[in-house]
Amino acid sequence: MGMIDISEKKEVSRLARAKGELELTDESMKAVLEGKVEKGDVFQVAEISAIQAVKKTPDSIPHCHPIPIDGIEVSFETYENIIEVECEVKAVYKTGVEMEALAGVNAALLTIWDMVKYLEKDKDGQYPKTKIKNISVLEKKKVDIDGS
Repeated sequence: MGMIDISEKKEVSRLARAKGELELTDESMKAVLEGKVEKGDVFQVAEISAIQAVKKTPDSIPHCHPIPIDGIEVSFETYENIIEVECEVKAVYKTGVEMEALAGVNAALLTIWDMVKYLEKDKDGQYPKTKIKNISVLEKKKVDIDGS
């Protein structure tokens, strides 16, 4: 088997956007929105986590090629009890960056969960209301460097 040989492919401009959601309790959402989470600024830490995960994707997904990442954008939206994370990754390379975008989203969501887990636990130490959901690739595109 082995890793897919991409040596004959040409480099093109690549972009991928992924998103996912974290459902939290009222108490956690209030703490996040008011900046009162004990571990710090949830969005700042989650953004850094996403960036690190994008750059380290080949370390955790064995068949991913190391890709020279040109840009990473991480954004957050909140509504009701949901935090939505979106991660956009850009590179000029021989293979796509959708796995990197997905890795960024997952890392950000897990980081947020970790930061608020003390608020999410019920009296038995369980997480009955906490859910990571709706993780998907929103967009994947490639454009030849010469514009075609």
